[in-house]
Amino acid sequence: MAQAAVRTGLSPQEYLDFERSSPLRHEYADGELFAMAGGTLEHSAIGANILGELRNALRGRGCRVLTSDMRIKIAATRRYVYPDGAVVCARPEFEDEQRDTLLNPRVIVEVLSDSSEAYDRGDKFAQYRTLPSLEEYVLASQKAPRIEVFTRQPDGSWLLRIHGPGEHAELSSLDGALDVDRVYQDVFERDAMGEAPQDAP
Repeated sequence: MAQAAVRTGLSPQEYLDFERSSPLRHEYADGELFAMAGGTLEHSAIGANILGELRNALRGRGCRVLTSDMRIKIAATRRYVYPDGAVVCARPEFEDEQRDTLLNPRVIVEVLSDSSEAYDRGDKFAQYRTLPSLEEYVLASQKAPRIEVFTRQPDGSWLLRIHGPGEHAELSSLDGALDVDRVYQDVFERDAMGEAPQDAP
């Protein structure tokens, strides 16, 4: 989740020089730096659960599951972003010898929040779609057990599938799936009746 711009007029290299010496993380777009805001308990737990499930599913298969610390460059638009998670299965390609800016993710994961949902679904997804390596984009709600998977089709279009409680979110690019119930296990506080939030429309 990014806040308002904190610096403007920087070149990509100036951004990288600044970012590598900064204790805080910033995304970069059109010469502007945007400080990354913290997330809620639910946001953090869902993100951690997804990455854990992916790590278990992909163990020994040559893929690497990456946390939100890995910066991704969107070369077509010269943007630098920090998704909530990513998977790379081919040999990782990097911006430079620092190996801290990935160029070729196969899967990108974002956990939605009130402040970032429109961006994650709109402009950010449009930016991600320019990555030739990207095959699937995963969006997870932090309000209810719901995982959306956008899968790139052979003709370049994207197919959306939505998964709720009791279902498995298929990730065809990884030949695997996310168990929705496991991703959301122990994430939400239960109400007075002992019920956790159900899938929202």
